[in-house]
Amino acid sequence: MMPERLAAYLAESGRAVDAALERCLPAPGGPARRLADAMRYSVFAGGKRLRPALVLLASDLCHGARELALPPACAIELVHTYSLIHDDLPAMDDDDLRRGRPSCHKAFGEATAILAGDALLTLAFDVLAQPPCEQRAAALVAELARGAGVGGMLAGQQADMDLAGEEATAERVEFIHRHKTAALMATALRLGARAADAAEETVARLGRFGELLGVAFQIADDALDVECTSEQLGKTPGKDVTGGKITYPAVFGLAESRRRASALVEQALAELAPFGPPADLLRDLAHYVVARKR
Repeated sequence: MMPERLAAYLAESGRAVDAALERCLPAPGGPARRLADAMRYSVFAGGKRLRPALVLLASDLCHGARELALPPACAIELVHTYSLIHDDLPAMDDDDLRRGRPSCHKAFGEATAILAGDALLTLAFDVLAQPPCEQRAAALVAELARGAGVGGMLAGQQADMDLAGEEATAERVEFIHRHKTAALMATALRLGARAADAAEETVARLGRFGELLGVAFQIADDALDVECTSEQLGKTPGKDVTGGKITYPAVFGLAESRRRASALVEQALAELAPFGPPADLLRDLAHYVVARKR
């Protein structure tokens, strides 16, 4: 069960992020109507908005202004959505469902889905270069590029494909999870801290929290893929097994995977110790990540 205060924060921050995304996405219609429709279809498909919430939580913790944190919150969600569109493509995970409805390529065709992902990725960097972030643009753009690029999320996605069907080892699953999922979560927290002009030590500490949280989140996701139905997940269950993907349950089994996720959360919580009670919402979120049922 999600704590009430966390649920309230996520609901409020989700509304704020959705309103900001509405302002930065192309309006329906116009010469690129199909592309705009595909972008909006995927962005407003009902996601948890977890990554933008991490941006806002980090900014709040560092006493930042909401107006300066919303652009990087939007940027991280645009990048995340692009990655989901491309991940669902037949050449990658080949999934027909995303968030309980047809994947972008099933609704708009593969070519438009590819272009929609490309458009969301480039829009993310445009958002960071515009007011009110222009004075911080270089640092924010560099942060997002590192987390989403060849040293982060994309490296994890490539390894996830390359190693499918290979021997499932702890080293391999660790590399995939730390890059494919945890890198972008760490980036979300680092972006929020940078938007608030936090000290480098604080940026690094929140980044470490995000990386540990991200691995725990993905372990929980791996377990849910084994345990849940398509209605619960909003996507096709069992894809990891049928696709020969390297996952924590494949290496350690379900019970040990859950134990490792809990241990990672405890490590993550230790990174929050210097912040005291103001970091309690992040603590709630860390506990929820491993206890969630979808």
